[in-house]
Amino acid sequence: MSVSIHVENVVKQYGPVTIIPDLSVDIRNGEFFTLLGPSGCGKTTLLRMIAGFNSIEAGTIRFDEQVINAIPAHKRNIGMVFQNYAIFPHLTVRKNVEYGLQFREVSKAEMATRVDDILKTVRIDEYQDRLPERLSGGQQQRVALARAIVVHPSVLLMDEPLSNLDAKLRVEMRGAIRDIQKKVGITTVYVTHDQEEALCISDRIAVMREGVIQQVGGPQAIYARPANTFVATFIGHSNLFNATWSGGELRFAPGYACNLGDHMRSDAREGRVVAGVRPEEFHLSDSGTGLAARIVKTTFLGRYVNYELAFADATLRPDQAAIEFSQDVGTAKRVFEPGETIHLEVNPAKINVFSEDGISLMRGVAP
Repeated sequence: MSVSIHVENVVKQYGPVTIIPDLSVDIRNGEFFTLLGPSGCGKTTLLRMIAGFNSIEAGTIRFDEQVINAIPAHKRNIGMVFQNYAIFPHLTVRKNVEYGLQFREVSKAEMATRVDDILKTVRIDEYQDRLPERLSGGQQQRVALARAIVVHPSVLLMDEPLSNLDAKLRVEMRGAIRDIQKKVGITTVYVTHDQEEALCISDRIAVMREGVIQQVGGPQAIYARPANTFVATFIGHSNLFNATWSGGELRFAPGYACNLGDHMRSDAREGRVVAGVRPEEFHLSDSGTGLAARIVKTTFLGRYVNYELAFADATLRPDQAAIEFSQDVGTAKRVFEPGETIHLEVNPAKINVFSEDGISLMRGVAP
């Protein structure tokens, strides 16, 4: 039976080094919850604390109302899927999936039924008599997933399960994992550093940085209204500009401003701010006004053309890898070449505005 997970003020230390300083998050019963962040941000450490593989220096973790801090890993009723599959090379697919059930009070008849059902659910029943060496990477990952689910865990934990697969197979498997999770309904905590993967499969995402959760929300909400500039630039791409907020207008540079209506918080102070504009939220100016940009590089991506742009230095926030504009080929009148100058306007309904220290000033975004 699936459970909710409540992490309250947990701390993780390795000697004098604090990896997670004070973290709290609630994961709902039956949801697909993703921990997303760069390498070393603490996401796998948190997953291992939930699993019982890492100690907890302070705070509590509960499954529903049961505190599990002192419960050993093998008694927490979790299923675990690792990055390296961890399936037995000398056992057939069926024997691998049966393995976890052999240590539980399950009759042979029930074991056979459970294994048959899960092999069909993950679509590897036709390979049940094969050894792992005769399976593709995606098929091996399905075996690992079946073995984790067949024991009917309360929680399914997945640590970078697709990182060893090629790009095409990753896309296929993330869809399969999402479908299987919804079918079986197990509360799932999934760790990844791949933003696109997280956006595709998650009910909610927690974006982490240096052991601290920066924002929790649904994929669309986090992408559309990031809580700070770190989230804005880590989830997808955001171009960051120096701007001024005054009199209901956002002023980018002399001669160009836009009215944000009621999208800004009513308590947002006037003065210098940071404006975040995603590449697809620019549009070409019909009047030749707007932000002037010189095209540095043109990259054709099929449906879109991506342009790397150069703006006046004073307009931009420093230390950005590239400033980009994406143009839909289906509606484009022409494709521009490097060296050309274009004028861009922004979509006021989509733009994000942050304080100078990087905190969102948009209405409805929790600080």
